[in-house]
Amino acid sequence: MNDKKLRLNKPPIVEAVLDIECDLPPAQDLKELEAKSKQLLRDSYPIYRAGFLLQQQIEHREGEEPRLTNASRDLQSLQFRSSDEKQIVQVRRGGYSFNRLAPYTTLDDYLEEIRRTWDIYREISSPLHVRAIQLRYINNLPLPAKDGKVELNEYFRIGPRLPNEDSMALLGFLNQYSAADKETGNQVTTVLTANQFVSGVLPVILDIAASSPHGGDPSDWTWISDRIRVLRRMKNEVFEQTLSESCLNLFRQP
Repeated sequence: MNDKKLRLNKPPIVEAVLDIECDLPPAQDLKELEAKSKQLLRDSYPIYRAGFLLQQQIEHREGEEPRLTNASRDLQSLQFRSSDEKQIVQVRRGGYSFNRLAPYTTLDDYLEEIRRTWDIYREISSPLHVRAIQLRYINNLPLPAKDGKVELNEYFRIGPRLPNEDSMALLGFLNQYSAADKETGNQVTTVLTANQFVSGVLPVILDIAASSPHGGDPSDWTWISDRIRVLRRMKNEVFEQTLSESCLNLFRQP
């Protein structure tokens, strides 16, 4: 993969997420990290929310109404949001996350803040080892319809195809694949799916998650940032090879 950067005047990115999965000290309690996380992150990310995993069991005995039993709520993440809620830093049970919602510019604009908050995360959680890094982009592609139809072949190089387009009309689709780069071992998972028509436009979601399964030292930012840039290149290549020039031109217009 080359080092070409993808430049679009109107990026279709709804959300970009960086996840750094870590091995953490044994028996670390996420709740015990809450006070220190608030102290170090709230100046830049004043809105705090906790993320929980809710689990319930349903018990059904003959002759009785079903009833809920053994409800549990497990703390999974400490989420700190910027005042406009466009940027989120998460201290998770399994690592660190940085979320950026639209409007999104370019990864280079956020790397310094990612480094700063990653260093804060290291102070809070004391990670022992980086296990994996994932860079995920969720794109919303509003495809214009002509006479109530969208010619998908016009917009996608890789995408849904009907066995007989003369006698069948496509009502929806969900395409997914996973692949590995033969040289680096990095992996990518892509999901392409359509929503319902809205005002003559077909919203299509293109979700690309590129990941590096290689581990490293949490204190080595050069190594981490290099892995992030490699994943960015992989994501860009998949993005460009999935969409046609007609589709890319929709987002190149000023």
